[in-house]
Amino acid sequence: MAWVIDFALVVSVASLLAVLTFNRMSALVTDVPELAARGGFDLLTSRGDVLGASGTLGTSLWDRSVGYVQQAFVLLAMAAYLYQWACLALAGRTLGKALTGLKVTPRTPRRAALRAAVTTATDVVVYAVACVLLVEGEILLSVLVWLAAVALFLLNALPVLGSRRRSLADRVAGTSVTAVRLSMPAAMSRVRTS
Repeated sequence: MAWVIDFALVVSVASLLAVLTFNRMSALVTDVPELAARGGFDLLTSRGDVLGASGTLGTSLWDRSVGYVQQAFVLLAMAAYLYQWACLALAGRTLGKALTGLKVTPRTPRRAALRAAVTTATDVVVYAVACVLLVEGEILLSVLVWLAAVALFLLNALPVLGSRRRSLADRVAGTSVTAVRLSMPAAMSRVRTS
């Protein structure tokens, strides 16, 4: 459940980045004065090659759009990593773990960085690479990377169901996820024994 909550936050950030990227790409084709100026310049410098000039403009728009998609995926990966690392380094738990009564131990910045890196790679980064490859037209490679992403996700998630309950991220970082034990203050325990 903790993972579902944390991943929902990542999906929320991804949705915001998708809207931002769509708006940036829309602005490329709706900015008529800039398009006209760029197309006119390409046509003037084309030496009469109208098809070449239009191809150059189309390729330029496509390359900028792909660049926007790549930037969005890089920002998503950075946001996911920073969320994981900051939460684990500062509090020993993410929002999902806090809401489900879990914490990561031991809590050190180095272990938090390692755990955040593995979690981000298995949850976001490899999928992002597959998506970017797809946008760039590398369909076969994209499918192979996507299959690797699914395998890495399962390699990280399935060990949690075993007896040791340690994910790949836990094993790499040398951490474990434990339940938070609430202790009764000493004054309360004296009241109960009286």
